[in-house]
This record gives sequence, C-alpha cells and structure tokens, in this order.
Amino acid sequence: MNSSESSAAVAPPEAQPGFAGAAYRKVTWRLMPFLFACYILAYVDRVNVGFAKLQMQQALGMSDTVYGMGAGIFFIGYFLFEVPANLMLQKLGARRWLGPIMIAWGMVSACTIFTRGATSFYLLRFLLGIVESGFFPGVILYLTFWFTRRHRARMVALFMSAIPLSGVLAGPVSGAIMGRLSGTGGLAAWQWLFLIEGIPSTLAGIVTLFYLVDSPAKARWLSGEEKQVLLDRLREEEEAKNREGDSRHRLIDAFRSGKVWLLCLVYFGFQMGSYGLWFWLPQILKDTLTKDPQLIGFLSVIPWGAAAIAMVLFGHHSDATGERRRHVALGATLAGLAFAVCALGGLPGVAGLAAISCAAIGIMCGQSVFWSLPTGILSGSAAAAGIAWINSVGNLAGYLSPYVIGHVRDVTGSMMIAQLVLSGSCMLSAVVLLCVARRTA
Repeated sequence: MNSSESSAAVAPPEAQPGFAGAAYRKVTWRLMPFLFACYILAYVDRVNVGFAKLQMQQALGMSDTVYGMGAGIFFIGYFLFEVPANLMLQKLGARRWLGPIMIAWGMVSACTIFTRGATSFYLLRFLLGIVESGFFPGVILYLTFWFTRRHRARMVALFMSAIPLSGVLAGPVSGAIMGRLSGTGGLAAWQWLFLIEGIPSTLAGIVTLFYLVDSPAKARWLSGEEKQVLLDRLREEEEAKNREGDSRHRLIDAFRSGKVWLLCLVYFGFQMGSYGLWFWLPQILKDTLTKDPQLIGFLSVIPWGAAAIAMVLFGHHSDATGERRRHVALGATLAGLAFAVCALGGLPGVAGLAAISCAAIGIMCGQSVFWSLPTGILSGSAAAAGIAWINSVGNLAGYLSPYVIGHVRDVTGSMMIAQLVLSGSCMLSAVVLLCVARRTA
C-alpha cells in the first residue's frame, strides 16, 4: 500500500470525497418534502378565497372592491406580526414555533365558513394573516441553520415550488368542491371549501411538533460525523462573511441597511404581480374561457404547473453559475412583459392563458432565486429580522394588488388597466436590480 492509499484509509469519514454531499442529500430528503407539503397547505389556505369568490361574492352581496379588500387585508396582519414571529422562531426553535402556528392558521381558515358579510370577512382574513405570518420567513431562516449559501437557492426553489404546485393540486380540488358540494349538509359550496382545506393544516401542525429538528446538532437521524461536517461548513461560511465585512449581526443593522430596503422594493414589485394572479386567476378564467367551476379548476393547473417546473430548473441554473441578481431581474422582466401582453384587448382566451402562464413563470422563477440575496448579506439576529422585514414590506403588495384590481374592475368593468399596473410593478423590480442594486451590492 502506497502513502496516498494509506492516508485515504485512515482519513475520517467527513474528510473523504463525497461525504459532505451525501450528508446534504440526507438532510434534503428528510426536511424538504415535509416543508414543501406544509407550504402547499399554507398557500392553499391563503388564496383559496379566489375560488370561493366565484359563489361567495354573490351569495353575500359583496362588490369586487370589498372582495379585493378582504383578500388583501390578510397581509396587514401578516405585516404587523412577521418580524416578531421570526425572532420568536430563533428563540424557541422551528418545532415549537412552526407547529402551533400551523394548527392556528388551519383553524382560522376553517372558521371562514362563518363569514356573513364584509366585516366578518375582513376580520377573519386579518386573523389568518396574523397566525400565518411566521411560517414562510421562518422556513427561509430555518434553511440557513442547515444549508450554506452554495445550496440555498436550490433549496429555496424546491421549497417555493410549493407555491405553483399548490395551484396545480388545489385548483382541481377547489373546482370539484365548488361544483359538487353546494347545499350538502346545509352548507354552501364555498363554506365546504374553507372547511375541507383548513383541516389538513391543523393536522400537519400537530405532526410538525414531533417531526422537525431545530439544527444539525439535535438531529438524531444524523451520525456524529454528518453533524460535524454540516456544522463545520456553516461555521466556515460565517467566518468568511466576517472576514469580507458583509455580516450584519446586530438586529438594528437589518433596518439600517440600504440593501435591505432595496430588496423590500424588489420583492414588493414581485408580490404585486403574484397576488394579482392568485386572487384573480379564477375570475379571469371565468371571464375569458368558461363559467364551469370544475373546468376553471383544471385550467388553473396550466400556469402554475409550468411555473413549478421552470422555477426548479431556474434555481438550479443560478446555483450552478453562482449568479443571483440578473436571474431575479430576468424573471421580473418576463413577468412584466407577459402582463403587458395580457392587457392587450381582443386576445383569444387560449392566447391570454399562454400569456398568464408566462407571467406566472417569470414571477416564480424570479422569486425562487430572490431569497438567496438577503441570506447572502445578513446573519444572526439581523438575518431573522431582515428576512422577515423584506417579506413583510413586500407582502403589503398582497393587500394593495387585489384591492386595486377589484376597484378598477368596479369602476371600468375591465382588467386592462389593472394588468398594466402589474406589468409596471414587475418591470420596476427588474430596473431596481439591474440599475440600482448593482451600485450598492
């Protein structure tokens, strides 16, 4: 045996080629499918009001403006409680924080069956925003406890692919509920929708209390060597941040950073487009293609299915090249152009669906890479606060977007001006990334 063979024979497992990769694959398969499934449930409970609108609005005598206000007021509660919620996760751990809030949002979502008019609709949507506010930014922060920057875009893309896939899965289910359960058990179809789709979130929250682990050091399903290699990689990344002067360890630094505020603006533009689609896609399909709730459910699969495939490939390409900013800007540009095309009058229904699909692809691809930007410049308490703050400010667009669209529809009877607003917001995100953020990066 020569010297190289001898050294390889006695090298510890964590030093052997491929060991770290195997450890990361093990973590990925353990955590990501579960987090993915939970986010599907979260998003379904957040946006299923778009399908409920097809019947609830007329049954309760609500205008498009009232519906848009109620759909969007979710994000006021989300905005007010997101930063403290993420700080609580850092203190309590993922298992003891994410589990209870999942149980709570499932129960609140199911209670939307008791909506009787505008006031109760606003109240229940506001409460849903409060109880769900800690989940998404909490998971983004949680991933930083396990994965280094090198892996993070792909992991976030995998996690966020739950957003379009929630449309793929929930569209046909919601359409079937709306088409078949009207009057069953004395409940309207829209009431069955909230009840049936709220219960799984509560059950998943109970499972979370037993399944999630707060960090590699506490994972009994990892060997000692696997724990060590993961912790070493995370420590090395933190030390590199400190040497480069990029770290923001103090809480206040997240709010003082110009980079964070620019990222808030970028994310706001994306969310204007995203929630414009989520809350109004069923209505758009009803206006342009069919009035059958079940067929609307199946047609809604097309844009979200295409976006789910594209965003994973997009995130993988960003990880392979190591480039983030231009990838995000490209997604924003595609979405902006697609919304502009949608605003053209006289488009056939199929062509309009293709344009809407391109908008969904651009939004989801850009967002899948976006979250690698703040996690690359912040750490410690600043990371927890910064991620939550960007998500909070950005998600205020979730309030503005459906309200603006509803008001415009009430005033003009058309979606054209609203779609131009969505186009402009996405293009603004691209401009900020390409022209402004470059000078501050």
